[in-house]
Amino acid sequence: MKALDHSSVIDLPDQRVAVCGDWHGNVSWARTVARVLPYVAPDVTTLLQLGDWSMAPTEIDHVFADTDIDRFLVTLGNHEHWDRISPLLNKHPGHAVRVSKLTWLLPRPARLAIGGRRVLSLGGAASVDRQSRIEGLTWWPDEAITSEHVAAAIAGGPADLMLTHESPAGTPIRPVREVLRTNPHRYAEAALEASAASRARISEVWDAVRPELLAHGHMHVPAGGKTEDGRRVASFGRDGQEGNLAILDMSTLKMTTPSLAEIRGMTKPADIDRDWRIRNVAESLHDATLDGLKPTAQALQDARDYVDGRRSLAEIIEDVRRRHTRGAEERP
Repeated sequence: MKALDHSSVIDLPDQRVAVCGDWHGNVSWARTVARVLPYVAPDVTTLLQLGDWSMAPTEIDHVFADTDIDRFLVTLGNHEHWDRISPLLNKHPGHAVRVSKLTWLLPRPARLAIGGRRVLSLGGAASVDRQSRIEGLTWWPDEAITSEHVAAAIAGGPADLMLTHESPAGTPIRPVREVLRTNPHRYAEAALEASAASRARISEVWDAVRPELLAHGHMHVPAGGKTEDGRRVASFGRDGQEGNLAILDMSTLKMTTPSLAEIRGMTKPADIDRDWRIRNVAESLHDATLDGLKPTAQALQDARDYVDGRRSLAEIIEDVRRRHTRGAEERP
């Protein structure tokens, strides 16, 4: 992973954006989201991701190549490759770092403007499963939200929208409170104490900047709630779960969330549309090179590569030219 670009300012005109919870490197789920977004939100070009990203950046570029998404803004979680990420962020302090054509990793904290709204991103969280992981290999202390992160986030002033991976303490979301109360996975006491401290740091910022909406992942509990003073919290589901994808209207800060059944249902017409496009591209490539015979298996593969974004049309045409022409030295 390397820095391709970096910026201290992100100011987007977008009036609607997509928001997603944890993906955990799940390329299959990423493909599902890529297929349904043109149906649920054809106007959306920005996706805000709430941590536990763990995606191969170039793979994401391929998956979303045939969509109108032109940027991912990632609020980092706990299950990230911090050994690769921290050096990039430390080299460009306070800057968002672009690690692929589409993917930007946000610093802690990050201040953005989207659709005229003030947005605060504060990534990181405590891994309650750290005892089953290996430090420096599958777990890194860099995941922690520090007092320095908290102070910098508060110093930036009020925000309309707050993006985190960690849940705030004292959350108004009853299902999240129930998970915290019952500890269904029987995590160790020390891990629970670290988690409570992490949530307290998020709450300190949340109470200081007082956003109308806070959106977070991490808990794998799709639900929402509102405080007595009217502040809303949205907890997102993980990959393949209800409530992983939502469309956020920046003017109202209201979200619409397609159900998992709707998402799965929409992948069927998306697959049909993809198959039609592959056949259409294959026939076009074939007509240009093979004078009307049925498309070959190679032509179909070329078409799949083009539709899935693996190769550009210019690259495919050049490959076709090489396969179906001979140089002067080969001619009789």
